[in-house]
Amino acid sequence: MKITPTSLPEVLIVEPRVFGDARGFFTESWNEAAFNKAVGHDIRFVQDNHSRSARGVLRGLHFQLPPHTQGKLVRVVSGAVFDVAVDIRRSSPNFGRWEGVELSAENHKQLWIPPGFAHGFLVLSETADFLYKTTDYYAPACEGAVKWDDPAIGIQWPSTGVPPLLADKDAKAALLADARVFD
Repeated sequence: MKITPTSLPEVLIVEPRVFGDARGFFTESWNEAAFNKAVGHDIRFVQDNHSRSARGVLRGLHFQLPPHTQGKLVRVVSGAVFDVAVDIRRSSPNFGRWEGVELSAENHKQLWIPPGFAHGFLVLSETADFLYKTTDYYAPACEGAVKWDDPAIGIQWPSTGVPPLLADKDAKAALLADARVFD
C-alpha cells in the first residue's frame, strides 16, 4: 500500500498494490494495520456505503459535526469521479483550502478524508459506483453541507459536458462563511 500526503497533510491518497495478468487483477483494498500505521493512530470503521451516480452528478460538500464526526475512506469500483476534500476547521491554517483527486476503477486510488473536512465528488464517467467506509454512523442531526461552488473555496471542478446535477439540499447548502463547521 502506497500512502501519499496531499497539499492538506491530513488528507491522504491511498494506493493499494494491484497484481494483474491476462485473467484480470487482485488487490487488497483494505488492510487495517497498514492503514493505521500510515495515519499514525487507530481508525475504526463502522459503516460501509455504496452509491451509483450518472455523469454530471455532484454530491456534496458533506460532513458530520460532533458528536458524530465521520472520517471517510473512499474509492470507485466502476467509472471515475473527481473527489474533493475541504478543510472546514476554523482553527486550521488550511481552513477553506481544498484538494481534488481523480478516483477511478482503473487507477484504484482511494482518498482518506478525516473528520473536520467536507467531502464531495463529481461523476466524470457515464456512471460511477462509489464506495466509502465511515468512522461513525450516519446521524441526520449532525449532518452539514457547504455549497459546492462557494467562490471563497474556489474548487476547480472539471467539465463533464453537462451541468452539475445536484440534490436540493446541496443546491441550498450554506456558504463556508455562514456554515456551522468545526472550531
